[in-house]
Amino acid sequence: MARFIETLIDGIATGSIYGALALALVLIYRSTGIVNFAQGEMAMFSTFVAWSLVEAGIPVGLAVLITLVLSMAGGMVIERALIRPVEGSQELTLVTVTLGLFILVNGLARWIWGSTNRGFPSLFPDDSVSVGGVGTSLESLGLVAILLGVVGVLYLIFQRTKLGLAMRAAAVDQGASRLVGVPVGRMLMIGWGLAAVCGALAGVLVAPRLFLDPNLMGPVIIYSFAAATLGGFDSPFGAVLGGWIIGIAEALAGGYVDFIGQDLKILVPLIVILSVLLVRPHGLFGSPEVARA
Repeated sequence: MARFIETLIDGIATGSIYGALALALVLIYRSTGIVNFAQGEMAMFSTFVAWSLVEAGIPVGLAVLITLVLSMAGGMVIERALIRPVEGSQELTLVTVTLGLFILVNGLARWIWGSTNRGFPSLFPDDSVSVGGVGTSLESLGLVAILLGVVGVLYLIFQRTKLGLAMRAAAVDQGASRLVGVPVGRMLMIGWGLAAVCGALAGVLVAPRLFLDPNLMGPVIIYSFAAATLGGFDSPFGAVLGGWIIGIAEALAGGYVDFIGQDLKILVPLIVILSVLLVRPHGLFGSPEVARA
């Protein structure tokens, strides 16, 4: 039983990373209707920035905070320079732009830092705690705590501030929002900035578990897309819960299903997605599309 609970906690911790990146995908989709295929590469680039600051002698905690600020600025610049000129275009155009951004950011990272694997320091002590015979690492507890903190901050912003009200209005109806004086362009920039912060946070949290290289976020973005699809692309809560479901399913399948093991566990989120979407095409918490007859 203790092993099962430990596996469950590890799955929730890993799912918290997926949930953070899925949250970034949902924030952009809700504000602009765009699925940002470059979100993982943006997170990878931010993680390299944090690594460079640490290598320059800045403490890892401060380096991460600086990186989050720079990531928000970078996300806002990307929205203004690359995304806004094509907003409202056909879906294929938007997909092409984000895929181009994917290639651009990945190539830029390789040009600046190369393709060598690097280690990234963890934000948490390498210790564990045991309660009732169940042991878990401080890293796992920290990952869950950070995600819950991010969700709490976003909730306060969107539900308790004028900025959040303006952002929600811009996401629902840009034309009507402009008529009542909401600076829609600025709201979209802030939305991309917040998404970049969530992505950067996912990058610096997953990097200590893997090797830092330009392909760092490749597997993570797959699970994060799975989490966002599972929870619903217009539901921040669904993205977080979807990340936890994917993380738990992956951990349990890898630990208890012999023929899956560690090599085939990437199939787990795909199976979960197919199972859910057959019943709820808009995800567990997504809003169904309403069409007039």
